[in-house]
Order: sequence, then structure tokens, then C-alpha cells
Amino acid sequence: MNESGLSFSRLASFIPRHRTKGKKPPILNQTNFLKHILHSCRTVEEVQRYVSQFDRSTFMEDVLIYIEKSGKYLIVEPYSTQIGYENTYVLSNFCPSITSQKEALKLNRYRKGIELLNSKVDTTLVFLRSLSDSMHVCRPKIGDGTLLTSIWNLNDGKIHLYFYHDYRKSRTFDLRDELQKGDHLFSIDDLFPINAEFEKLGTYITTKNTVWMMLSMMAFSFILFFLAVCFLISFMRKKDQNNYVKMLLSILGFVLSFYVFILCTHQNIFYFPAPYEDRFSKLVSLAAYVPNILGLIILPLIYWNFLVMKAKSWTFITRNLFLLNILIYVILLCFFLYWRLFWF
Repeated sequence: MNESGLSFSRLASFIPRHRTKGKKPPILNQTNFLKHILHSCRTVEEVQRYVSQFDRSTFMEDVLIYIEKSGKYLIVEPYSTQIGYENTYVLSNFCPSITSQKEALKLNRYRKGIELLNSKVDTTLVFLRSLSDSMHVCRPKIGDGTLLTSIWNLNDGKIHLYFYHDYRKSRTFDLRDELQKGDHLFSIDDLFPINAEFEKLGTYITTKNTVWMMLSMMAFSFILFFLAVCFLISFMRKKDQNNYVKMLLSILGFVLSFYVFILCTHQNIFYFPAPYEDRFSKLVSLAAYVPNILGLIILPLIYWNFLVMKAKSWTFITRNLFLLNILIYVILLCFFLYWRLFWF
């Protein structure tokens, strides 16, 4: 928010990329771009004129909403802008220009906000806190969801801040007081009492927040792919006892290699319930069943590995590659259990 009472918020949203006519200068630095707007604009019309000069494709996963004291608001998307005048307006994680009301209502938090505002319209802090509480997200898997909630009074420059969907405690800031302090930063979690859910989330290890986990998963993906190729070559070159197991190991290796690669590139898998559904890729959604498949066949694989080792019907290298496969499977199953990727 700036001293003119112009504020903005930023929402994550999927927006399909498409070509535009003409060329506009690109936005080289998102932070500087957003700061410049608050430094130089007082109304949503001024914001609209300014942002329309630029190629906003750098915000392909964002929708911005600017609101001024009068209540007018501006929706800024990568390919369009729209000013609105409604007394109440609810926006969630979708792109308004391409999302129908029917589709938007499928989002539970959006629907709750609409229903509450249809039953009552109030501007008291108590009501706005209740509205925020009704729309917050807290996912059952790890308790993650709404990190921050802020309620802004554009007339008196007050900001009421709530941390990690706990609406019993808040911190209030006055814009004028904060500006008088000059440039400064807050560590927001230090402003609030210890939140057990947030502490739990802070220790939750994924490929996206822990370097050694990312490197380990990438290594497993590469090794599994390499082993799958080895077993496929061995299957085709030498027909021996339990030869069909080699083909199974090859297929399973390729599938697991792909799934582990997905774990390195799709952050949402770690937070949403299993089986994870990706609205953009049916292949990723199907891959969500891989942990269950591995869990069902791990004991037969261990038994076959025991038989192969005992009978020595395979070459020394192939037998030990089989053993290496089993070790990787067991390690991965432990990680899958930790991330709750099983759905039965």
C-alpha cells in the first residue's frame, strides 16, 4: 500500500500462453516494476495506463489486483486488464478473464467467500477476519495452506496481519509509522508466537526445499534408468532362469525413473493428498499410482532376488545389479511413506 491508499495483492494462477500483436518492452525485474507502480501511481487508472505499456508475460503464473480508496479495483493479467466497480469482489487462484463463474465456484474457498458476502456485507474487522477465516486453506496432509492473511484499511493506512491461518493473533501496522522508520524488513514468523503447524511444515523435507534430497532423487532417477537399460539388454541377449524378471525390472526401472524425475519437478505432489491429480497432465496423474505398485510387488521382488542369488543362475554383475535395484526400491519406499504418497 502507498500513501495514496492504493494497494495491491498477487495471486498464483495458471494462464495459457498465446501470441500477442505488436511488441512491447519486457519487464526485466518484477520487484522494481511492482515497486515503481506504488511509488508513482495513485489510482487504478494510472496503474492500468502504466502496465499496459509493457509485455507482462513475466507474470505468466500471476494475477495482480490493485484497489484504491474509492473501492475501484483493477485486475492485471498477462494479456489483459479490467477495472471493476462492484462493492464486493472475490478473487481466488484463477484467471478471471478465462474462468467462468461455474468453474470458479468449484473452488471451495471462493464459493465460501461468495456465500458469506451474499448473506452479509460488513466492513468491521470482526467480519473481515471471519471472512478471511472462512476462505483460508489448511490442507490435511501436512497442514500447509494460507501463509499470510492481511486486512487493509485504505482510508487510515492500517494493516492487520495474521500468520499461518491462525486468526486468534494479529499484528497491526500503521503505514505512516512504518514509512518514518525508513527502509526495513520484518521476519514475519518472529512477530508471532510459535505456531506448531508452521514449525512442522518448516521441517518437512522435499526435493524443492532441501538440496541433498533433490540431488539424491536426481541420482536415483539416473541410476534407475541406467539399470533399466542394463536389464533390457540382458533380457534380449541371454535367456536364462527367471529371465522374465529382467523384463519386469527393466519396465519398472523406466517407470520409477520417470516418477522420481516428476518428484524433482512437481512441488505440489508433496502437499496434496494421494493419488495426486495434475490438471495439466494425465501422465503425471497416472504416475501417482507408482508408489502403490512398487509397494505391492516389493516382497515378490525381494523373494526373486533371494532365489537368483542362491541359484546363481545369472551372472555375478546382473545378480548384484538386481540387489542394487532392491536397495533403491526400499529407500524410495521409505521416502514415499514419509511423503504419504500411498493412497491405500
